[in-house]
Amino acid sequence: MPSKSLARPLAVLFAINILNFYDRQVLGALLEPIRKEFHLSDTQLGALGTLPIVLYALVGLPLGRLADSGSRKKLLAAGVAVWASLTGLGGLVQSYLMLLVSRLGVFVGEAACAPAATSWIGDLFPADRRSRALATFMLGVPIGGALSYAISGPAAQAWGWRAALVVAALPAVLLIPALLSLDEPARGASEARLPAVATAPPVHSSMSILRIPTMWWIIASGALVNFNLYALATFFPAFLTRYHGLSVGQAGLWAGVGYGAAGIAGGLIAGAWGDRVIYIRKDGRMLSAAAAALVAAPLALVGIRQPAGRAAASIALIMIAYGFLTTYYGLVYAAIHDVVAPAVRATAMAVYFLAMYLCGASFGPLITGQLSDYLARRAAHAAGAAAAGAAYRAIGLHQAMYVIPAISVALAMVLYAGSRTIAADMARRDEAGPRPVVQSAR
Repeated sequence: MPSKSLARPLAVLFAINILNFYDRQVLGALLEPIRKEFHLSDTQLGALGTLPIVLYALVGLPLGRLADSGSRKKLLAAGVAVWASLTGLGGLVQSYLMLLVSRLGVFVGEAACAPAATSWIGDLFPADRRSRALATFMLGVPIGGALSYAISGPAAQAWGWRAALVVAALPAVLLIPALLSLDEPARGASEARLPAVATAPPVHSSMSILRIPTMWWIIASGALVNFNLYALATFFPAFLTRYHGLSVGQAGLWAGVGYGAAGIAGGLIAGAWGDRVIYIRKDGRMLSAAAAALVAAPLALVGIRQPAGRAAASIALIMIAYGFLTTYYGLVYAAIHDVVAPAVRATAMAVYFLAMYLCGASFGPLITGQLSDYLARRAAHAAGAAAAGAAYRAIGLHQAMYVIPAISVALAMVLYAGSRTIAADMARRDEAGPRPVVQSAR
């Protein structure tokens, strides 16, 4: 467990990450009322996730460089202020275009969070405790998503989707002052606390990060895992509403419960196991992430195959698969720190986000939405219907969801390939400057 001096900053950064993913995923619980008000296709709904993510990736790299050279605290506080304000202002929009523009602004603010916060955590915790710390921070993903669904769905049903966006913005009022009250650690501070271990010399070129073979496999894995996670975040409540017949409030509540329970379990297991397995073998974190992805595939497949109306079984199976997928964060994010020098950790995370989003992760919602529209039209045409009504839209989205187990298998293969290169990359970092990792038993 972290000491009190470490627990407070980790708790604040964790809470900020909860709000980060709460506000990022808030539209997932609101898609059905938004679709009906603005008369949107699933492709247009998917674009509400994809286009902001592309912008997020592009602005993340300069923000990552800024986090490595300037104040992470001020950068992160500004990011929270921007994304929370624009989330709340989304409740005032009167058109699909206005909503899309507001979401673009939200993601610009959120692009400051991961590079600044993960670099901060890397300087708080030594390598043999870092997996648990990063896994704790990344519990903000399932908890933020769970709260977003569980609160926003019922709020939208009671007061309308615009009110739900205002509610999503309010926690920033408390979090920004809490963040500004923290003391920011020096870069490389966690390495400096370990005796007889020299900090690796700074590497200032972004291209030097891409010369690490394992980083390419990690980037590819990020594209695949986030394709799945963003597709689920965008369309899972709509899937429950259309295919299994739940109300907007019920879909949001049960999706939130599932996300919270499975995601928290996955994150805690990943953190504890990730810090243990590094004592056993240097490639243990990547191998464990590969195994988790492989287990997720059949669980998601069986969950999606449940007949219409069997929502409980579908939710349970798909959310357990989600829990296995979320182990990725604690395991693979720690692996990034294993092969990258402290002075460029924020830049490394920004390069990772830029490359993996532009290489495919950002297209999870858009491609899933396009598949849903295409399959709905095909089902309507096969039945001789003139248009794809509600029944055919349910069929289309249900069939489009099968992309998730297929991507999970590909993810497992990529992570396994990365496990084959990480030991050599860790050794190269040792040669550049000794790193504070326990010796492998291999």
